[in-house]
Amino acid sequence: MTLIILFGVFVALLLIGTPIAFCLGVASFATVLYMGLPPIVVFQRLNSGVSVFSLMAIPFFIFAGDLMVRGGIAARLVALAGALVGHFKGGLGQVNIAASTMFGGISGSAVADASAVGGLMIPQMKARGYDVDYAVNVTSIGAIIALMIPPSHNMIIYSISAGGRISIADLFTAGVIPGFLLAISLMVTAYIVASRRGYPTEPFPGGRMLLTLLFSAIPGLILIGIIFGGVRSGVFTATESSCIAIVYAFLVTLVVYRSMSFKDFVEATQGAVRTTAMVLMVIGCSATFGWLLAYLRVPAALVTFLQSVSDNPYVILLLINVMLLVLGTFMDMSPLIIITTPIFLPVVQAYGIDPVHFGVILILNLGIGLCTPPVGAVLFVGCALARISIWQAMRTIWPMYGAAIVALGIVTYVPAVSLWLPSLFH
Repeated sequence: MTLIILFGVFVALLLIGTPIAFCLGVASFATVLYMGLPPIVVFQRLNSGVSVFSLMAIPFFIFAGDLMVRGGIAARLVALAGALVGHFKGGLGQVNIAASTMFGGISGSAVADASAVGGLMIPQMKARGYDVDYAVNVTSIGAIIALMIPPSHNMIIYSISAGGRISIADLFTAGVIPGFLLAISLMVTAYIVASRRGYPTEPFPGGRMLLTLLFSAIPGLILIGIIFGGVRSGVFTATESSCIAIVYAFLVTLVVYRSMSFKDFVEATQGAVRTTAMVLMVIGCSATFGWLLAYLRVPAALVTFLQSVSDNPYVILLLINVMLLVLGTFMDMSPLIIITTPIFLPVVQAYGIDPVHFGVILILNLGIGLCTPPVGAVLFVGCALARISIWQAMRTIWPMYGAAIVALGIVTYVPAVSLWLPSLFH
């Protein structure tokens, strides 16, 4: 009965359009009251969920991403991507994916990636004769590359949800090759779709212009090396690297590019505060919900159930992937990481699956969920930028979904894709 109340209240609130944080918080509160526990338990768990030092990296990385968008770093990365891959078939679609890959390495946020790259690329693609649904599809699915490449703050959330036992540096490193694998899969798919629709290519600007654009984008690219190299080498922690990212982004946009006005700085600060407040509220309420699941021994029951289904780890991974894909259609990524990690991580570890490998699977899987309705935040951003309906984009997005699912399958069943690079640092 307790689980019925927990999930019943949650689902009922979700169906009437209640924000996800309140769904989790109210469901937890109702369950605690039914169990006869002191209501203060809910607020204690919420407070402990956000009172984690490692979480400080998230608002700092969000702020750094806002500074980069408003300070012109994103525009220079898009220009460089255009020079590198614009002359391939469906040129601007390829540019979109390449730009998402580069910008993801300094923002770590799929929503920020879709907003920055989509805001620059979708109008250009529409003006050059590309169908608007193609522009949205490439922008939306391409944005999830940012979740795989450092500094993905969802990797940080996963590490914390696992009890802080998993190295953030290992997770950052493990996501690099899967991130590039996803990018390549999407670029091949974009090429095929562009060929069938007869989209144009962009002229190659020449070696001199390419070097000019590369030189202009170098300050932004250096930040990728600072974040990844510093965390991986142990020079500073993920939290410290996020602070360094803010200082560096501020200096580059203010001193080097001289493109940051005081108004831009204020807007970036306000945007980061709003985003951080939403993220931390979701994390706190998710922590309460996740604690109740652990208290009610849901993970242990699930382990027992799955062991009764099969003793083959490949079958278990398939079942978990299907469940996560379904959950991702109606829940946002951050709460799902916090809720599902304590449930599924003991299961996969019981089957001998590396927690770092599972973390990459989880992030990629839930990233696909960000592009699926009815709660696809990244897809919403792309459609809002292009001013089309979700269903108009959904009619033709299936090849991009297919490319992402193929990448997910390879990452799931070939552990070396995730674990080879981290192994070089041990």
